[in-house]
Amino acid sequence: MTESSASSIEPSEESLRTVEFAATDALLREDVKTLGALVGEILSEQRGADFLSEVEHLRRAAIRRRESGAPVDELADALAGIELSQASDLVRAFATYFQAVNLAERVHRIRRRRDYERSTARAQPGSLRDVLTQLARQGVSAEEVAELLPRLRIEPVFTAHPTEAVRRALLEKERQIVGCLVDDIDRSLTPAERRADRERIRLALTASWQTAEAPSAKPSVADEFEHVGFYLSEVLYKVLPVFYEAFDEALREGYGLDDVLPPLLGFGTWVGGDMDGNPNVGADTIVASLVGQRGLVLAAYRRDLASLGELLSQSLHRVQVDPAVLERLDAYKAAMPLAAERLRPRHADMPYRNLLALMIERLDLTTREAPGGYEDAAAFLGDVQLIEASLAANGGEHAGLFAVRRLRRRAQCFGFHLASLDLRQDSSVHDAALAAVLDDPEWPTRSAQARAQRLHGIVSSEDEVPAVEPDSAASVLAVFRAVAELRPRFGERAFGPYIISMSRSAADALAVLALARVARCIDTDGHVPLDVAPLFETVDDLAAAPDTLKALFADRHYREHLAARGNRQVVMLGYSDSAKDGGIVASRWALQQTQIALTQLAQDSGIRIAFFHGRGGSISRGGGKTERAVIAAPRGSVDGYLRLTEQGEVIHRKYGIRALALRNLEQTTGAVLRATLRPRPPEPREAGWRTIAAELAGNARAHYRALVHEHPDFPAYFRAATPIDVIERLRIGSRPAKRAGDGGIGSLRAIPWVFAWAQNRCGLTAWYGVGTALQQALDAHGRDTLAEMARDWPFFGTLVDDVEMVLAKSDPAIFERYSRLAGDLHARMHPGIAGEFERTREAVLAIKGEDDLLANDRRLRQSIRLRNPYVDPISLLQVDLLARWREADRPEDERLRALVATVNGIAAGIQNTG
Repeated sequence: MTESSASSIEPSEESLRTVEFAATDALLREDVKTLGALVGEILSEQRGADFLSEVEHLRRAAIRRRESGAPVDELADALAGIELSQASDLVRAFATYFQAVNLAERVHRIRRRRDYERSTARAQPGSLRDVLTQLARQGVSAEEVAELLPRLRIEPVFTAHPTEAVRRALLEKERQIVGCLVDDIDRSLTPAERRADRERIRLALTASWQTAEAPSAKPSVADEFEHVGFYLSEVLYKVLPVFYEAFDEALREGYGLDDVLPPLLGFGTWVGGDMDGNPNVGADTIVASLVGQRGLVLAAYRRDLASLGELLSQSLHRVQVDPAVLERLDAYKAAMPLAAERLRPRHADMPYRNLLALMIERLDLTTREAPGGYEDAAAFLGDVQLIEASLAANGGEHAGLFAVRRLRRRAQCFGFHLASLDLRQDSSVHDAALAAVLDDPEWPTRSAQARAQRLHGIVSSEDEVPAVEPDSAASVLAVFRAVAELRPRFGERAFGPYIISMSRSAADALAVLALARVARCIDTDGHVPLDVAPLFETVDDLAAAPDTLKALFADRHYREHLAARGNRQVVMLGYSDSAKDGGIVASRWALQQTQIALTQLAQDSGIRIAFFHGRGGSISRGGGKTERAVIAAPRGSVDGYLRLTEQGEVIHRKYGIRALALRNLEQTTGAVLRATLRPRPPEPREAGWRTIAAELAGNARAHYRALVHEHPDFPAYFRAATPIDVIERLRIGSRPAKRAGDGGIGSLRAIPWVFAWAQNRCGLTAWYGVGTALQQALDAHGRDTLAEMARDWPFFGTLVDDVEMVLAKSDPAIFERYSRLAGDLHARMHPGIAGEFERTREAVLAIKGEDDLLANDRRLRQSIRLRNPYVDPISLLQVDLLARWREADRPEDERLRALVATVNGIAAGIQNTG
């Protein structure tokens, strides 16, 4: 492209002038400008100068509309009736810009981290060094820290939920762009090097433009495994030892503690094990996932061993080697004579290198499940530790010990399983299976007490286990048989908890134990070798959770099961469905109250309760900053343990870049340390605040349910005023969008429910009912009281901040265009929704004492303003295309493909799906 044609895209500077960049963000501004210029060049090259001019015209119109407060009509009229081929390309053009801005912002986060690391005087806020320094200042002793470390456990769990709208091929190209930007993160490259990197970025962006945003076929469970497996094996596997090194350094600097860290990180996955509502998941996918994970981690170990073989060339006549290493080498030579013959004679005096070569042979046998392979991960770890100990004792501190220690950390975490596979099924499926096994058609309708009493005998083996295994229960029993078969093969940590969706009584947990016994899924001591984790999802179920757990703990047979599991009960808390059920305030309050009650129950019963947080990506599904949520949790509820789901686009945002994955793990662990070692001191004002919060929850829930669950016109309005009919056709997940049911709001899963309201720029799921409740509280208790709550009570402050963020991302004027798609329903439904939005905005600003949303969050405000001129045209295109597609009776044609492009584009722009 010539300089003159390139200058035609310089108006991107216009949009930058409307955004205030701090001095510390000057290089971010440069990256955004450079990438924006490249996008302009690519658009001109691929679609012509006229197309680029059209993009620029629409972008300028969007900026004018935003900066002057002009009506949205001018921009909407410019987009109405546009040709389908042009519409798709316009969406992709704007989405390509989002890609550039997103990557520039992520790389800038790495730049800021490096700036802190260069400054020895201060630690980056939220880093482990910063947290331990603060704890030391607060009087936390080295003894307190050392006592906590053995029970400290952090477990992110990657789910298969279909909210990642970016396909793997495009993510790979993003990595290439990030690599180039990171290489020049502080502008240290030569001009020639910078030009070469610019061409590499252009190549990746051009290839992205030429790649379809969505796959042509709906992804299978195997495809989901490939996606999640990438983050586990390519990012977290490599980041994990760096995390431990940062933690070790922080402990040495802050407390003088050296080499005291136990294996405290673990990872879980739902891919292949989440059966809830997904007929594509069962015993066969459980096997396939475990085999696939094993293959990934063994391949990673093999690469590490090969690298160590090149590194550890120590010769016996130059250094001492632990006799145990020599003995192990001789034993392996005897056990694998053919492999021993392949060892090079000129390496005969290099015991480490030779042992590593034979360890590779054993790993290869393990991969093929052939005789002579490692019997388990512990045996492999033993070999690694043998080499580590020998190097440590014989001058290897700076001659390879560091690299061996890294492999040891990986082997301790990932074993031969890579990530623990959770299993999940709906309680009603268990009841149906038991009805068949027990030959009792009335079983699902019997009382919870009656079912629990009948199950006691089976769970305790006092009653004979039913021998009948009817076809209607075969798939459920096959899962437990798979666990029994695979656990010895893949190790105890291969399986995470067995999660029971829609848990409502103690009978639901006993049903799992009973079905496991029917399938002969028991260990050598006669116990079911799984943690049984009830998942409490609705507001009412959360309220009933303490009574459910009390009933379970009172059951002597279940207590025997818990004793075999270390007297620890995993409890999963559902953020998504509770918010869909009662709105965000009722959900957050129910979750808070449940954790308080169950924490007290744990103290009274002697059973440790480990909370598993089922958080989604969006605010209304429990999303937001993890560290803030941990600090806002009730006192005593964290207790050194955090297990939480990571879903959809959140996985990419948190773990797509290694440096950001490390930062996320540090922030999360630091928050758990703070919440455990120095939780907030008792607050005398909190009793009064809790009374107000309970009022807020009740009032917000009533207002929310009156619209969402009780208004007769709402289901039809929802389907007309959102692109839910497009979302239901997206090929981005193996699981259906709906549960079994009547097709109403209740049967729709929380993810597409939230996704739809994010797409139409309304965000209703995160704020409806909040404004009414806050206004009532302001009238009853005064602005000063609520402002004090937001300032001094993390629970309430986090809630208000989260609602404020969604309000700032929402656009009432654009939402109104979607609402008009509902025809006559628009006049009946829209005024009430628009009024509640304004009430919520005014109440939040009153509590915060501000005139504008996000007044105290410059970076987020900057990020939104950078994207708005590009999101707005896509949204208005979507409205126009929805009307045309529906008028044609929703055909599977170019109109739908254009609509799918708008869905992906909006998701990229607002950085939120479900």
